[in-house]
Amino acid sequence: MDAIVTDKRERILAAAANLIVRNGLQCSMAEIAATAEVATGSLYNYFRSKDDLIWGVYQRLTEEAAAALVVEHDPTMPHEARIRRYIEDYIEFIWADRDRAILFEYLSNVPLIPGGELRRAFAPVTAFTAKLVGEAKAAGVLRDFPVSDIGGFIGGGIRNVLKWRRSDETPLTQTERDHIAEMCWSAIAAEPRS
Repeated sequence: MDAIVTDKRERILAAAANLIVRNGLQCSMAEIAATAEVATGSLYNYFRSKDDLIWGVYQRLTEEAAAALVVEHDPTMPHEARIRRYIEDYIEFIWADRDRAILFEYLSNVPLIPGGELRRAFAPVTAFTAKLVGEAKAAGVLRDFPVSDIGGFIGGGIRNVLKWRRSDETPLTQTERDHIAEMCWSAIAAEPRS
C-alpha cells in the first residue's frame, strides 16, 4: 500500500487507507490531505464528504480483492482444484500486503457503510465465490452447508489465522500456507462416501 501514486484521487485514497490502518477512522480530512500532499479543499473535488471518501476506500479494496480472487477457471478443471486454487489465492491476497489485510479486517469489523451498500461493493467477489462454491457443492465436492457460510468461512478463517500468524513478523513458509489451505479444505470438503 505504500507504493508511489501519481494520480491525485488515488493518492487521496491511499493516504486515507494508510491513516485508517494506523489510526482508525479518527483521522481528519486535513490529515488525509497532508498525507496525500494535496490541499484540504481539493479533497472535496474528488469526495463529497469523509463518508464518501471511506466508500472510495471500500471500493478500492474490493477492486483489489476482485483482481486477486475472481479468477475464471478452465471449465474442465475439477471442482476440488478450483476451490483449492481459490483458497490459495485468498491466502496470497491476505498475506501479500499487511496493511491491506489490516484495512480489510478493520473495515469489516467497523463498517461505516450500510449492509446493502457493503454487499454491493463486494458483489463481484461475493458473486464469484457463490458461483464457485455453489457449483462445487452441486457436484458433491463440498459439505451440504449454505453456500454463503462456506464462502464466509474460507475468507474469515484465512483472515483470522493470518492475522495472528503475522504477529511474529517472520515470513509465511510454504509449509504453513499448505497447512492453512488444508485446514480450510478439510473443514468444507464433503465427507468421503463409504
